[in-house]
Amino acid sequence: MKQVHIRVEDELYDKLNAYSLQSEQSMQDCVREAVAYYVTDMKRRQKDISNKQFSFIDLFAGIGGMRIAFDRAGGHCVYSNEWNKYSQQTYFANFGEQPDGDITQVNEKDIPDHDILVAGFPCQPFSIAGVSKKNSMGRETGFADKTQGTLFFDVCRILKEKRPKAFMLENVKNLCSHDKGRTFHVIKESLDELNYEVFYAILDGQNYVPQHRERIIIVGFDRERYGKDIDFKFNLTPKIPKPVMQDILDKDVDAKYTLSDKLWTYLQNYAAKHKAAGNGFGYGIAPLDGVSRTISARYYKDGSEILIAQEGKNPRRLTPRECARLQGFPDSFKIPVSDTQAYKQFGNSVVVPLMENVAKLIVEKLKYMDAEVADEERRKVI
Repeated sequence: MKQVHIRVEDELYDKLNAYSLQSEQSMQDCVREAVAYYVTDMKRRQKDISNKQFSFIDLFAGIGGMRIAFDRAGGHCVYSNEWNKYSQQTYFANFGEQPDGDITQVNEKDIPDHDILVAGFPCQPFSIAGVSKKNSMGRETGFADKTQGTLFFDVCRILKEKRPKAFMLENVKNLCSHDKGRTFHVIKESLDELNYEVFYAILDGQNYVPQHRERIIIVGFDRERYGKDIDFKFNLTPKIPKPVMQDILDKDVDAKYTLSDKLWTYLQNYAAKHKAAGNGFGYGIAPLDGVSRTISARYYKDGSEILIAQEGKNPRRLTPRECARLQGFPDSFKIPVSDTQAYKQFGNSVVVPLMENVAKLIVEKLKYMDAEVADEERRKVI
């Protein structure tokens, strides 16, 4: 590794020092990160994007699963945001871009214009009390009243300011029933108030990867641009043949991924205890010719939800690379973080090929509606 000595103004030094403390990195790492970001971003700006069909932003980006999906659908990412420093590290390693940090501190006016907003926003409870009080007084309420204090509010304020043609939001299946259905009701109502036509479906990733993983996908189109007569269906094309666990497994796996005798005994006793009580809790041995359970961010703890049987020894957990494949990431995807962080990141990510299929449907719909709008404009001129 080469060394470079630089001199900086006091003001710039103070900013670097503040960022060093905030990010818990050395000053040297901060400077190297800044230089790498500048050089890469300069190359990115110069890169020919003439073949790209649309622009999008990547909010709550994680490690970039949604970005890969929309890139493959013909898009060009013009902005990304992710607060977790380890996810930022993985994102930078793969896309050469450092995502913005805390979305709540970002001015929506500063975000670039874009065609599609993409976000896998966290699910949080909404306060209904203030809304109910206003309703009882006959006063109007809006998304700001209902969603303030939640990260969904940040999605709404960006939609309101930038008015992209469309959006795609992703969340856990239980969003529909969260807080007795109130959360999802507020989400739908808020998007409707922003004048977007909304469609949603619960989709399972097992048609694209060997994992049972259900997620709710919410898609919206701008009624101010396309009118109210909008129809959209989640007509997906599953992968054939259907993937199975054997497809994503490595042949030679380090012994460190094999469960210790102590942990294996604990998991067996834990499962037996709950089985005796009539519960279905316990570890899961994934069938090699089938699909696994849903991988979660807690996989780093013991790997119990997805274990691989081994002849003559204890079962093992998946390697980080196998977790990446289980979510549909390509083998070229870089994993620059520790195993613990990698397990958390892939457990929190999306099934990339599923999102890619939905992205392509959105793009096809936008092409069709844009053509209709253009025809209408031509007729007005004539």
